[in-house]
This record gives sequence, structure tokens and C-alpha cells, in this order.
Amino acid sequence: MAITRQLYQLQELDTEIEHEEQTLNQKVSQLGDRQTLDSAQSRLASEQQRLEELKRQHHDAEWDVDDLLSKIAAAEEKLYGGKITNPKDLSGLQHEVTTMKTRSDQLENKALEIIDRLEAAEKSVATATSDYQKMEDEWHRQQQQLSNDIEQIKTSLADLKQKRKQLSEQIDPPAIALYEKIRQQKNQAVAKVEQGICHACRISLSASALQRARSGQPVQCSTCGRILFIS
Repeated sequence: MAITRQLYQLQELDTEIEHEEQTLNQKVSQLGDRQTLDSAQSRLASEQQRLEELKRQHHDAEWDVDDLLSKIAAAEEKLYGGKITNPKDLSGLQHEVTTMKTRSDQLENKALEIIDRLEAAEKSVATATSDYQKMEDEWHRQQQQLSNDIEQIKTSLADLKQKRKQLSEQIDPPAIALYEKIRQQKNQAVAKVEQGICHACRISLSASALQRARSGQPVQCSTCGRILFIS
């Protein structure tokens, strides 16, 4: 087999290996990445914290209402118990009861408002919990898929590298050395020749260059320096 054909095949293997390595690195970087999941968990925790705060507020509001109702009951017992006969004292106590009742109504309205907010917060937490659970399940599924993909790519890479090793052992060392040198400089070391034109630099080749390239021996393009390959 012509050396240039072997070098072209080697380049195709190298391109495939490079692509597989890039894909592998990308998937490895995604493995264990919990950024999106952690953000969702943080939002859920915030919703749960808000719910607990509203529960505390509701408990405090109910306690305030119960405490005030107890005071009103005690004051009304004094007011209507007949023990207080002084009109001034009765008037003052009546005013105190009226004020406490007004305050009680305000506290009850506040407690009702908190209940509405509490119910809305409970729905938000339930929705956020469900969404997070779905996201977590999907994350675990994706992580498993990533693990499977990584193992497949590693297997594929090992196979490709073995093929490269076997092929490179069949090529003359000076040709391999030239190939590696050009590849380090230009990434693409071998350029196909189509209709007398170097496919890499798009420059027409001289008749003598074409004749030498057809021999299958490594011939470099006088313009871009790549090894010419005529299929």
C-alpha cells in the first residue's frame, strides 16, 4: 500500500480519536454536575422556609387572638357581674372592652390573611417538591446515561488507538516522523489532491508535483507544506 494512503488513513484515525476524546472530556465534565439540581433544591428550601415562617406567624396570631378573647371575657364578666357599680368605672371598663374587641377583630382578620398566604405557600411547596423530585429522578437517569456513554467511548477509544498503533507500525519511521511534525504544526498533516488542487490550501499543483505525489511517497505541497495524497 502507498505510504501516503497509509498516512491518510492514520490521519482519519487521529481525527476520530480526537473527536472521541473531546466528547469524552465533555461528558466527564458533566458527570456529577449538580448545579441545576442544587439551584432547584435551594429554591425548594427557600419555599419550605417561607412556609415554616408563615406557620409560626399563624400560630402567634392565633395565640394573640385567644389571649385577647380571654381578656375580653374576663372584662365582660366584671362589667356585667354587678360587682362594679361606679358609673365612671363601668364606662372605663366598657371602653376597654370595646377597644379589645376592635383589636380582636383586627387580629382575626390578620390571622385569616395569614391562613390564605399559608395555603398558597403549602401549594407552592408541594409543587416545588414534585418538580424537584422529577428533576432529581431525571438527573440520576442522565448521570447513569453519562456513565454508560463514558464507558462506551473509552472502549471505542481503546479500539481506535489499537488500530492506530497497528497501522503506524506498518509505515516507515521517517514518514511517521514527518507526519507527526506537520500535524503538530498544522493539525492536518495530509491533504487530498482533487482535480490537481491541494484540498488544504486550494492551490493548483505543478505537473511535476502531481507526478511525484502519484508515486505514493510522501511529497509536501510547496505552498502549505502538507503531505499530498492522491486517492
